[in-house]
Amino acid sequence: MIICPWCGTQYAAFQPNCQNCGGALQPGHADASAAFEQENLPMPPPPPRPISDGYAWKLLTSDGFAIAAGVFALLGGIFSLVGIVLTIGIITAFVGIPFALIGFLFLGAGAAVLYWRYQSAQKIAQVLREGQATEGRILSVEQNFAVRVNNRHPWTISYSFQANGGSYTGSVTTLNPPGQQIQLQRPACVLYLPEAPEINSLYPHP
Repeated sequence: MIICPWCGTQYAAFQPNCQNCGGALQPGHADASAAFEQENLPMPPPPPRPISDGYAWKLLTSDGFAIAAGVFALLGGIFSLVGIVLTIGIITAFVGIPFALIGFLFLGAGAAVLYWRYQSAQKIAQVLREGQATEGRILSVEQNFAVRVNNRHPWTISYSFQANGGSYTGSVTTLNPPGQQIQLQRPACVLYLPEAPEINSLYPHP
């Protein structure tokens, strides 16, 4: 069976273009359900999937970088407020200005990282909503003991997959311990955007 990578329409036999949306089809875009069943992998429903835009905020709550950036931004806001209050008093201006400068630095750095992680979370939500499913393979599962968030060390899961005749890699970071399906060198379900395979994610997202 062939699945259109653009709209999800299924065909029993290969044809050059999708009759529903007109998108180009390739023999390599065959339905991966048989391989997923053989490897006991979760099979995602055809796109578009019901993933809301608010899911990006949910991803941030388990993103170690985003949580750390939020702490930095909060500290920056506190330092900035204290620095401004101290600077208003002429006597304490020499103390208040350094406080304010440190606060602005922390606040700016934290906000920049938060924006970066939110953009990444939005891309994950998009690929979970619209991505084409294929079989990938887990390359590494590592826990970062140098970082602790809410008494938990984040995990980084790297994987590889084939798409559009090329090889791609991706990674996800999560505070949730990997399940039994996410083990080194085991197959995994990967979702990617056919027009931009570099935007990808594991399914289901850890």
